[in-house]
Order: sequence, then C-alpha cells, then structure tokens
Amino acid sequence: MVGLLAGMIIGFLFTNSINQRGNLQTQIASPSAPVLVSPTAGNSPLTNPGGASAQAEMSMADVQATIEQARSDPDNFEVQIKAAQLFYQIRRFDQALLFLEQANKLRPDNYEVIVQMGNANYDAGRYEQAEQWYNAALRKKPDDVNVRTDLGLTFFFRQPPDIDRAIAEYRRSLERDSLHELTLQNLTAALNASGKTEEARDALARLESVNPNNPAIPKLRSDLAQLGSSAKASASSSN
Repeated sequence: MVGLLAGMIIGFLFTNSINQRGNLQTQIASPSAPVLVSPTAGNSPLTNPGGASAQAEMSMADVQATIEQARSDPDNFEVQIKAAQLFYQIRRFDQALLFLEQANKLRPDNYEVIVQMGNANYDAGRYEQAEQWYNAALRKKPDDVNVRTDLGLTFFFRQPPDIDRAIAEYRRSLERDSLHELTLQNLTAALNASGKTEEARDALARLESVNPNNPAIPKLRSDLAQLGSSAKASASSSN
C-alpha cells in the first residue's frame, strides 16, 4: 500500500510540475478564474512545500521512506510534516490530517501547524472544522488577515451558507488591511450574493483601485449588473 501511494505521489508531482510551468500564465489570465479565493489554503506550504521542481525530483524510495518513517517515528515533528505535505499533494486530506494532528500533538503551540489544520479541513470541504482551527490560529495572531479571510470563506461555502458572518469577517480583515486584494474580492462576491447592491458597488470600486487587472473583476461586475437589473425589474413590477 505504501508503495502504491508512493507511486501516486511521484506521478502527481511530476505531472503537477509540468502543468505549473506550462499553464501558470494561462491559469492566471483565465476568465473563469474563481471569484472567491483563499489566501492561505490554496498557497500553503502543504500545497507547494518546496517548489514544484524540488518535489518532482523526489524518488519513489524517498517518498516511501518518508511515509514509513512518519508512521514508525510518531515523535519526529519534521517527518510528520513532510508526510502530510506528500498526502496533501494528491488530495488525500484524511491522511494529511492524521500526520498534521500528530504534529499538533507534538507542538500544540506551533502556529503554522494550526493554520495548516484549518487549510486541510477547508480544502476537504469540512468548513465547520476549518472554522475551529482558524479561530484557534486567530486567538494567537488576531491580525493575520489571510487567516481571517479564510475564516470568512468557511461561512460562505458551508451548507447552508452564513453570508452575513462571512461579510463580517471580511470587514474585520479590512479593518487591519484596507487594501487586501483577496479580501476585497471575496467581500464583493459575498455582497453580490446577499443582494447588497450599493455596498457591493463600493467594494468593487475599492478592489479596482487596488488592482484594476484582477481577473475576477469582469465576473464581479457582471454579477453586480445583473443584481441591479433584477432590483429595477422588481421595483417596476411592484409599481
């Protein structure tokens, strides 16, 4: 089983390194880029711990040895993190979380591990659990805007969503960094979703002033225009 997992990881890392080198610019420029963005979960040390090329150069023996060592030496903090990184690469979040949990037991005050516990749960779609870990991180560093913005996303994506709570967390992030681009982007999307036209227009204007080339702006602008048209149509029908 370890050998099979090692083969999967090596195959993924090799393919991923090629895709990252060849398609990065296309991905950035894509008009279908997601409107809502996680500042930390998608760009964490777990998702890209040592760079694509460095990871791709790992041999199957190296991967297998890392996993086996992590299982046989549960008191080794560094190897627990390495094993979590490898499983994260192939989106085996349950396995990644097992090693992260062990790392957290070894160093419960390690801030990065706490954040990565939130990220792993977030990427696994476990938004309530991610919320708990992000809150734990924010109790240590309340000014971490990236983590607080991710906390807001956990409220937006859960079912049923709590968009008002998401908006509240985005606003708290902007109190600390009024020019934080991804927070402004996510706030605009959340305000659009909640039907708050004027506030969404203001947030979009602020986003455009920070980065007029943000790839999400056309979609946000389109959503806002549709929201305005719907509001006008509703007002006309009521009259």
